[in-house]
Amino acid sequence: MSTISSFITFTIFTICSISCVTEAVGVNWGTMASHPLPPIKVVKLLKSNNINKVKLFDAKADVLQALSGSNIGVTVGVPNVMLRGLNSSRKAAENWVHDNVTRYVSSGGGGARIEYVAVGDEPFLKSYGEQFHPFIIGAAMNIEAALNKAKLDNKVKVVVPCSFDSFESSSNSSTEVHFRSDVNKTMIELLTFLNKHGSPFFVTISPFITFLQTKNISLDFSLFKETAHPHKFSRKTYKNSFDLSYDTVITVLSKVGFPNMEIVVSKIGWPTDGAVNATSYLAETFMKGLMNHLHSNLGTPLRPHQPPYETYIHSLLDEDQRSIAAGNFERHWGLFTFDGQSKYHVDLGQGSKSLVNAQNVEYLSPKWCVVNNNKDLSNATAKALEACANADCTALSSGGSCFNITWPSNISYAFNSYYQQHDQRAESCDFGGLGLITTVDPSEDRCRFPIEIHTSHAEFYRVSSFRWIIILVTTLLAS
Repeated sequence: MSTISSFITFTIFTICSISCVTEAVGVNWGTMASHPLPPIKVVKLLKSNNINKVKLFDAKADVLQALSGSNIGVTVGVPNVMLRGLNSSRKAAENWVHDNVTRYVSSGGGGARIEYVAVGDEPFLKSYGEQFHPFIIGAAMNIEAALNKAKLDNKVKVVVPCSFDSFESSSNSSTEVHFRSDVNKTMIELLTFLNKHGSPFFVTISPFITFLQTKNISLDFSLFKETAHPHKFSRKTYKNSFDLSYDTVITVLSKVGFPNMEIVVSKIGWPTDGAVNATSYLAETFMKGLMNHLHSNLGTPLRPHQPPYETYIHSLLDEDQRSIAAGNFERHWGLFTFDGQSKYHVDLGQGSKSLVNAQNVEYLSPKWCVVNNNKDLSNATAKALEACANADCTALSSGGSCFNITWPSNISYAFNSYYQQHDQRAESCDFGGLGLITTVDPSEDRCRFPIEIHTSHAEFYRVSSFRWIIILVTTLLAS
């Protein structure tokens, strides 16, 4: 081969490698927030940061409308609560596809670029027990049939996002990994279905949670640090938690007969609050390590030079109403705060070293609710607990950004969280006469007392949520 030919080949390979990685990185966009950033502003945020893929957990009309014409690749989600109805009724699946896929992709160049339908959200999660297992495959098959009927099956693939706890080890031997016994049969059926239709295997990889749950996994190993002590697995040496987890998935898929299945990392990230080691600094360290690893195209020991087919960062924005069953950090996965302000610097491989913030965000008035120090505060702690039961106080958790503020400032934080989530209504800062509305920002050091986004947006979200509930009930009735 001539020198010129070699140079052209190298140049084409380099360009392809960069574009493939760029195309392969997306984000999860969740909407479990009391005052969510308006979808139009979120789409602008995505485009400002050159993020060209987004994974949703549902199929809200306002979100899909905002994504229409954006040319952003979209994964729409079917919530777990809909699996039973979609499993039992082909008609319900056809209605769902019509309302949430066909309606948005059939608008020509102005439509949404829907690439996947995610049937369920980690329905195999161990904490769910087996409640969704009987419905997953049937629901996926009915959605696939509905896409086929709509002549969309060549454009839109059906997938099922799986949790990492679908895998387990039965002994100290690192090679003894397999699917959990309660999901093994259904998983093989799922993989057979995915393989038949050319769909990838969606799986969560969470080095943060692995670090929390595994004694011999160090923080450095989780953060891609060069100083980390390596681990052995299947006669291979691993220098970071991501590669070890990814090759665990490959090992299990190979054992059950699917060694070449494409893998999409459907959720991966590092939280910034709500727990020890959940900080913006460590999240930035992790994200930079992950992005450098993906950009390097090194792949993993079991799949060298083959990085994941796609990787979805978890997540785009913080969500103050997300379930905290797994930990208080669950509300703090965002690259951005709830209002679209970046928490740290990271190059997502899209040509920018820094994240671009959301613009022209409309907030409630600059007012806060704090404890009135001139009152008898003997009952203040009880009132604060009541507030936290109906608001977001996860920043007060051990290791959280507000954990070190002293009493009664922590009482004020609880009061203000409730006050903001309830649209700054005067009665929401009562607390038996212990609350006081102030225009002086009570934030301290790392502890931010937030002001929520303007109420009209929250009202719009509540209306959208009500409409979604109507759709859910209609689907269940149709089954």
